[in-house]
Amino acid sequence: MKLDSVYGIHAVTTLLQRSPDQVVEIWVQKGRVDAKMQKILDLAEAEGLPVMEADKGLLNQKADGNHQGIIALRKPVQGKSEKHLPDILDAIQGDPFVLILDGVTDPHNLGAVLRTADAAGVHLVIAPKDKSAPLTATAAKVACGAAEAIPYIQVTNLARTMKELQERGIWIIGTAGEATTSVYEQSLTGPLALVMGAEGPGMRRLTRENCDHLINIPMAGEVSSLNVSVATGVCLFEAVRQRWVN
Repeated sequence: MKLDSVYGIHAVTTLLQRSPDQVVEIWVQKGRVDAKMQKILDLAEAEGLPVMEADKGLLNQKADGNHQGIIALRKPVQGKSEKHLPDILDAIQGDPFVLILDGVTDPHNLGAVLRTADAAGVHLVIAPKDKSAPLTATAAKVACGAAEAIPYIQVTNLARTMKELQERGIWIIGTAGEATTSVYEQSLTGPLALVMGAEGPGMRRLTRENCDHLINIPMAGEVSSLNVSVATGVCLFEAVRQRWVN
């Protein structure tokens, strides 16, 4: 089995706190001794995980980014299957808060979106199997632990899944540049699924047609659109604000 690598102080710490059973071993840079590194070593020791020392050059070979002197080798991340969707929805306490991604293909964007969704308290992220980024090691690294905390489900037929959500009483709000209602004017309380499209083309036609309402993010400058991870943060935390107020 090919192992995935997770690197960086925050990412490895979160992984050990949330999913230590997925970690196989830890590699630490020789001579790196500080409070943050010691916390990781204490977590690894508590789980009985092997810790190996290596020089910076070897760690550079094992990571494709800034490892900060720490790498965890873990079992491959497994996304939830479509068959798990009903059980996940049934287990949600209170109003469901769902994020739907339509056409987000960059694993870095996916990771950033998962991290934001976790911070906002989203219960579940859904995407179509076609033309969407899978939950790769890169996405998991960028997510900084959120990939283990929040279910990410890729479905065969997104339009059908959206209708199933609606049958459960979940309102679906899509984001579109041509929408006449802004995110700040739309009610985002109650059972909610927010749909974010790919940067540029946005949502596909069928996805748009299955939304109950469309909203936009007001843009004051020359830029016509935001990166999908930034736009997702704007919309999710406006929903969080409204849900706290109510």
